[in-house]
Amino acid sequence: MIGLVVGGVILAVFAGWRYAGTASTALASADIIAQGRQIYADQCAACHGAELEGQPGWRSPLPSGRLPAPPHDASGHTWHHPDDVLFRIVREGTAAVVGGGYESDMPGFADVLSDADIRAVLDYIKSTWPERERRYQERVSEAN
Repeated sequence: MIGLVVGGVILAVFAGWRYAGTASTALASADIIAQGRQIYADQCAACHGAELEGQPGWRSPLPSGRLPAPPHDASGHTWHHPDDVLFRIVREGTAAVVGGGYESDMPGFADVLSDADIRAVLDYIKSTWPERERRYQERVSEAN
């Protein structure tokens, strides 16, 4: 009987620790999100839109053959990608991540933004998504 109680306590503590760890990494603080919102406004909004709406016709190539900047709200595909891919795209640029001669107007921001700044921008973007998209993106990130 004591073994069952001790085992139950250990299981409850582990489950609580796991939940707390997931919650703390899944939701950024309000300060980080505010920082990310400002960095987004300064560095990203000119192409991706002040409301994360992207450029018109973002699914159709421009005359240059490159795609317009996609939205980062729930109407786009940003939430389909795991955290490490999103981080690399912002840091290195889309062409560097996709490879194979792919061309993109999305530059890398490694010389402009720190890793913490990039994470703050991504946390801000993720904070705007509906619950369903956030959960999906969390699962994709965990699986990766």
